[in-house]
Amino acid sequence: MRKICGIAGVALVSAAVGWSFGGAGVSTAKAKDVRFPQLTIDQLTPEQRPLGDQIMKVSSVGLGGPYNPLLRSPVLGQNMFDLLKYLRWNSTLSARQSEFVILIIGRQWTSQVEWFAHAPLALKAGLSAAVIADLRARKRPAGLQPDEAAIYDFVTELTTKHEVSDTTFDAARKLLTPQQIVDMTTLAGTYITVAMVLSMAEESVPAGKEPPFTAQDK
Repeated sequence: MRKICGIAGVALVSAAVGWSFGGAGVSTAKAKDVRFPQLTIDQLTPEQRPLGDQIMKVSSVGLGGPYNPLLRSPVLGQNMFDLLKYLRWNSTLSARQSEFVILIIGRQWTSQVEWFAHAPLALKAGLSAAVIADLRARKRPAGLQPDEAAIYDFVTELTTKHEVSDTTFDAARKLLTPQQIVDMTTLAGTYITVAMVLSMAEESVPAGKEPPFTAQDK
């Protein structure tokens, strides 16, 4: 991922200790187990280590985020890493366009990690703060550039209606090449997969960092 920049890190899930008083005894409720304890590079098996070494070269915060669970399936993890390498660094979309697509998906899923990692990257890539704020508020952003409007409508329609109308497709086709449309579609679908992995694994933002979404934002 384009300097993944924070997409890693695991906040350990903790539960308050519960006490029940009965008779002369005191029982302690068991804390919720972490689904995928955070791996370190030294813990990796020979099958996991090559992927771990590649992740460490591009991740600013180690093996967290989606990579922590994906390392449990190293062949899949390697293929996902290679796909993300293309989509994040080598696709036909600009960084601004790519980050916008990722934020659309991140907001749809209320993905703490995706938004935490990619909102700063989107801003750095040239997506306006106002657009990011509107998207966070679940609004169709005002003041979109023509390509951003086409991208928003295309990705939103495809992911919510599971189809793209001729009108929406033609609007995108006027501003994007066929390869860009295919790359955009695959980018959106891949980050849905990433959001699913993060949700399943209950991965959160790095310890000590504030999650971007509250319960009211969902």
